[in-house]
Amino acid sequence: MWARAVAQGAVAGLAGVLAMTAAEKVEQRFTGRPDSYVPGRTLSRLAGLPDRPRRSVNLAMHFGQGVLLGALRGVMATAGLRGPWASAMFWAVRLTNDQTLENATGVGAPPWTWPRRELVIDLAHKGVYAAGTGLVADWLASRYGEGPGQRHASLAPGRRSGVGPVAR
Repeated sequence: MWARAVAQGAVAGLAGVLAMTAAEKVEQRFTGRPDSYVPGRTLSRLAGLPDRPRRSVNLAMHFGQGVLLGALRGVMATAGLRGPWASAMFWAVRLTNDQTLENATGVGAPPWTWPRRELVIDLAHKGVYAAGTGLVADWLASRYGEGPGQRHASLAPGRRSGVGPVAR
C-alpha cells in the first residue's frame, strides 16, 4: 500500500510541477520576469557542481523536487489526509523544503527579506503546485477507498483519546 502511495505521489508531483511551470510561464508573459536559476544553483551547491547557471541543472532541481515531494503527498492521501486542508499542509512543506535548501546552501535568503512582489509570486506558484499535486494524489488514492485516518474519523469525528486505532 505505501509503495503504491509513493509511486502515485510521484506521478501527482509531476502533474503539480507541470501545472506550476505552466502558471509560471503565463505569469512571466504578463510580468516580464525572467526565469529563476535559484533551483539550479541550489542543486549545484548540494551536488558540489560549479556555480554557473545551467538550464539542465535548473530543470533537474525544478522537476526533481516536484516529483520527490509529491511522493509525500501521495502518502498523505493514502493515509486519509485529502482535500484542501491537506493541500494547504503540503504547500507549507513545499515552501519549507525550498527555503531550507536555498538558505542552507547560501543561494537564497529568508523570504521575509524578499521584495513583496517576488514573495507573492513564489507563494502563488507553490500554491498551484500544492493544489495540482493534491488533486491528482487525492484522486489516485480515492480509487482504493478511504485511508486509515478517514476510517478512524468515521468512528468519531475529531481527535478523541477514547477511540482506539482502526483495524489493520
